This record gives sequence, C-alpha cells and structure tokens, in this order.
Amino acid sequence: MKKTDLNKKIGQRIIDQRTKRGFTQADLARACGKDRQAIEKLESGKVNPTLYTLYEIAKALDISITSLVDFKAS
Repeated sequence: MKKTDLNKKIGQRIIDQRTKRGFTQADLARACGKDRQAIEKLESGKVNPTLYTLYEIAKALDISITSLVDFKAS
C-alpha cells in the first residue's frame, strides 16, 4: 500500500469515528490539543500522522489506536 493511500484510509477512519460520536472537526481539535486545520489535513490524507498524533486522536475519541490503523478488519 502506498503512503498516500494509507494516509487517506486513516483519514477516513478518523472521519468515521468522529462523526459517529457527533464531533465536528473543531470539537476533535479541542479534545486533542490541535487546531481544526490540522484535523482537516489529517482527515483528507494530506499529512502523514505521527504515532503520538494518532494516540491523541484515539484518546480524544475514546478508541484504540488499532481501530484507526488495522485494515485487515475492514
């Protein structure tokens, strides 16, 4: 899998989990100490998230990091 494809898949997972919880991008950004533009870039696959960023997002969404990156389950 290409890095760009992986980034887009992770971004889509973030969108799915965020909307499932009724969060806006701004809500998620506040919950994990980022700005809304950073969340938008992550969700669109424009940036390669660090492990720590994924940890912060997963914590804010009350999910495991694995649920953001395990594509065998889909």
